[in-house]
Amino acid sequence: MKIAVLGGDGFCGWPTSLHLSDQGHEIHIIDNLSRRWIDTELGVQSLTPMDSIQERCRIWKSLTGHELNFHLLDLATEYERLRQWLAEHKPDAIIHFAEQRAAPYSMKSDRHKVYTVNNNVSATHNLLTAMVETGIDAHLVHLGTMGVYGYSTIGAAIPEGYLPVDIETLSGEKKQQDILYPTRPGSVYHMTKSLDQILFQFYAQNDGVRITDLHQGIVWGTHTEQSRRHEQLINRFDYDGDYGTVLNRFLIQAAIDYPLTVHGTGGQTRAFIHLQDSVRCIELALSDAPAAGDRVKIFNQMTETHRVRDLAGLISQMTGARIAYLPNPRKEAEENDLIVRNDQFLSLGLNPITLEEGLLDEVVGVAKRYAHRIDRNRVPAVSAWTKDLASRVETDPEGKRLKSVS
Repeated sequence: MKIAVLGGDGFCGWPTSLHLSDQGHEIHIIDNLSRRWIDTELGVQSLTPMDSIQERCRIWKSLTGHELNFHLLDLATEYERLRQWLAEHKPDAIIHFAEQRAAPYSMKSDRHKVYTVNNNVSATHNLLTAMVETGIDAHLVHLGTMGVYGYSTIGAAIPEGYLPVDIETLSGEKKQQDILYPTRPGSVYHMTKSLDQILFQFYAQNDGVRITDLHQGIVWGTHTEQSRRHEQLINRFDYDGDYGTVLNRFLIQAAIDYPLTVHGTGGQTRAFIHLQDSVRCIELALSDAPAAGDRVKIFNQMTETHRVRDLAGLISQMTGARIAYLPNPRKEAEENDLIVRNDQFLSLGLNPITLEEGLLDEVVGVAKRYAHRIDRNRVPAVSAWTKDLASRVETDPEGKRLKSVS
């Protein structure tokens, strides 16, 4: 297939591009390189050194003979160029990663909230409109988030996208209807993914766009089979308080003898998936495309759930790292359960990678190798969800005063 990977220079987009190219597909990466500019804004860099996208593509071609075609394009602001590109190239499938992906970054300030909504929602709607206007019959696979569901405490499993409900008619009869699972986004970032769902629902029913929406959990790990083949193909690894995910941050903290920062009680339950499983799920989703006129196909792209404090305990036991409990900058329940259905990917043949000490050791090894690149001042999480939370100036585990973000 000819596949467009939107946001193919990013944390999930790059390993997905390599994986699908290795499968023999013709890959076109479309990216505005905004994630690299955000690094500059935040004054931080990926733990792992990253070459330019052009150099990464060159290395891949020299190793495999497969070409990764790169196109510099901003989906949110360059609609005419996007429409022209789709009309010219007519991809068979489009994988949409091109959204600002960090909840803390989306909550840093009013400017960051506006940027996240403008970028994410405009990119998605521009893409859908351009697909309809050009008449291409491409399968759109979108990387969503488990965060659209919120974090349930009612003890029932979260279904894959749709909730069957009974409605009483005027005559007193009971009719069953499937509705989108009620969203309860926990940040501006998660809210944009909730808005994406409504856009997808409309364009699927109105224009027959074939769409798969993947509600993904937190991704952990660094390597995939393809990225291991050359040092310059390594994926990015974020450890800072805005972009670093909780498990990777724990592993980084352990590697540099920094206390594991658990916010609140640590009773928040999160869904997780290994990076290798993430790219495998994209491949499986591509092979199971909906037909024109079908409702949006929704998968829960996760393999296991864990409480934050339990993860910290596991890493502490492995590495001897200390655990520090800090005030929670997020507005969320201190304790919650998260029960999630992921039957569809399992039925398609996914054999999940779970948290095991061997794989965790691999990530710790990467962290130790590049520990000299870590700026310890960027490790604490300082972006707060409300002005009340932001006004509290806290002390980090190393005794330094943190700046308020209000």
